[in-house]
Amino acid sequence: MNEEPGFYSLGIAPNILETLDRLGFKKPTPIQEKSIPSGLEGKDLIGIAQTGTGKTLAFGIPLLQHALANKNSLVVLPTRELAFQVREAIEKVAGRTRVRMATLIGGEPIYRQIRALQAHPEIIIGTPGRIIDHLNQKTLSLSKISTLVLDEADRMLDMGFAKPLARILETVPKERQTMLFSATMPSEIVTIAKKHMRLPLQIEIARPGTTAERVTQELFFVQKPDKFRLLENLLAKYRGSVLVFSRTKHGAKRINRDIRDLNHTCAELHSNRSLSQRKEALEGFRNGRYRVLVATDIAARGIDVKGIELVVNFDLPQSPEDYVHRIGRTGRASGAGHAISFATPDQRRDVQDIERLIKAALPLSPLPELPPARQQAYVPRDNPAPWGAPRPTSHFAHRRNTSSSYGRPQTTATPAETRQHRGGPSRFSSPRPPAKNPNKKFENNGRRRPFAPRPPRPSYRPTDK
Repeated sequence: MNEEPGFYSLGIAPNILETLDRLGFKKPTPIQEKSIPSGLEGKDLIGIAQTGTGKTLAFGIPLLQHALANKNSLVVLPTRELAFQVREAIEKVAGRTRVRMATLIGGEPIYRQIRALQAHPEIIIGTPGRIIDHLNQKTLSLSKISTLVLDEADRMLDMGFAKPLARILETVPKERQTMLFSATMPSEIVTIAKKHMRLPLQIEIARPGTTAERVTQELFFVQKPDKFRLLENLLAKYRGSVLVFSRTKHGAKRINRDIRDLNHTCAELHSNRSLSQRKEALEGFRNGRYRVLVATDIAARGIDVKGIELVVNFDLPQSPEDYVHRIGRTGRASGAGHAISFATPDQRRDVQDIERLIKAALPLSPLPELPPARQQAYVPRDNPAPWGAPRPTSHFAHRRNTSSSYGRPQTTATPAETRQHRGGPSRFSSPRPPAKNPNKKFENNGRRRPFAPRPPRPSYRPTDK
């Protein structure tokens, strides 16, 4: 084995080094080079690095080496997709080592996870909500956890997992190693570090807002009704794989439908999709079955798909930090990529916030010649077509119109005339019923006359028998 600088100088076990060499990992990234030695020594650390910098192996290799020494670890991360990706990356590096792992995520049968926990895994990977479910059902014990990893910690706090994280931190043993990785350093992260970590080593690779070096950026100011026509133009111009970000899951569904109408292979990824649908969409996009993937910010963190040529921000993100994570999906592993953002004229302040974060101006491009509007083009819900303009007929409206013509006259008659045609009385043209007479004892208005009351039965005394 050729002893050369790189992973060989970090103190990694020989069998793991052999697997890394076989997988083609020759040189560690900066976050890996600084984190792996401290992780192997059992020190607490805080890693501040942007997406796509190799954070998974920065904590995955120490966890594998701890597992070979019969030490248990817990990895907590925000989304199911990231959990699958982290497990896949660790399994690749594990190679032939018999390290057992369990994945605890929502949307998956819990009995399978209980069965995996009964096998006493050395590495547990899960989302906060499902970990709390297992703690409540007493199917998971954290008493033997020696290493705790919080991956994408700032994202978990943004998603409202502060209370589950606090309970997990209180449940794991006090004598443990804690490794926290985050793209930003908000005050909540500082609080966690002060309360639950012991003299952590802070490793900062790039300041917050740093974008990938080989990602070129572009900005279009476009009216909302013209957004999809501009996207249609870009899909015809770029021939590689395209990742489109929508601000809402309903918008992602509409964009996916309209892209399919253009005869492009497309899938959608958002929280309204089941776990199997999300896995199928991501795998299909990764292996090329789908050319376009429309996603919400669920895919903006940690999803590693190689070879994405173009990232399109169909809607600007909620926060400027999410913009950095979105465009980080392209240009990964020192590759080249391109990111295009759509902004409406009233979003200039949002654009300025993004430019202030990345400390650079977004290159503004003029609108190209847009294709003609299609009947089913994307029309935002908050910007309907002007009054009197023809609206696209949906599939259900078409079925409703065609089914109404079977055996029925197509006329412009009034509702009253239509009821007369069908043979029934019209309540619009018939006279009102006469008012009730309060002096009349039985007022039945043409209905059946009520029965007369029965006479009482005679009562018999015993002497009458």
